[in-house]
Amino acid sequence: MSDNAANHEPGTLSAALDVLLRQHARRRQLERGEQLYARGSPPDALFCVEQGIVRLSVTSAGGREAVLGLVSQDQWFGEASLFGGEPRGNDAIAIVKTTVLLVPTATIHKLVDHHPDYLLQFLTMMGRRYRAILTRMDDTVLRPLPARLARVILQAHDRETRTSGQAEALTLRFSQEEVGHMLGASRQSINRLLKLWEQDGVVSTGYRSLKVRRPDALQAMGDLEGGQE
Repeated sequence: MSDNAANHEPGTLSAALDVLLRQHARRRQLERGEQLYARGSPPDALFCVEQGIVRLSVTSAGGREAVLGLVSQDQWFGEASLFGGEPRGNDAIAIVKTTVLLVPTATIHKLVDHHPDYLLQFLTMMGRRYRAILTRMDDTVLRPLPARLARVILQAHDRETRTSGQAEALTLRFSQEEVGHMLGASRQSINRLLKLWEQDGVVSTGYRSLKVRRPDALQAMGDLEGGQE
């Protein structure tokens, strides 16, 4: 991970701070569907996905879930509650078998006390995450579902490409139900779009997986404005 990456990617820090945090971390294995922490729990650690994917979400009293985001490999999360000292504001659940790194809150505060520049990095990371959530909310209001779905797939494809260094024939972990929650759409609506795109050779689908065949077509659909289908 380069220092330049930390300037752009949600959940990333400078290479030096990333290495330092990993030296103080312990690992926790999560099975698919297992909860890392619940809304209202104490902010006892900073987390990083070493392998797998974690879903951040909130659930209404009526049981309706809204997905705030998906945290993928090498992304840190949980910093907002950690520095605010308030209970967690969301649930964090593994959507595949996942390995998470945990750095205790006391360790984070000690590192920041001795290196104030680290605090700026954490604040910048919080700002990027907040902006990403706002962008997703804007997309939900302003863009049609095909455009929103195309953008989510491209973002996942870009993350996997950077992680693996492989640009072609990437198979993404992809749950239609999870993406539906994230986009405020039904699984049936997501499935219908993917089947149409599969017929056109844009993607190919498998069990909880998806392969991007034509990123250029997804990019064109992702640029659609509201009112266009």
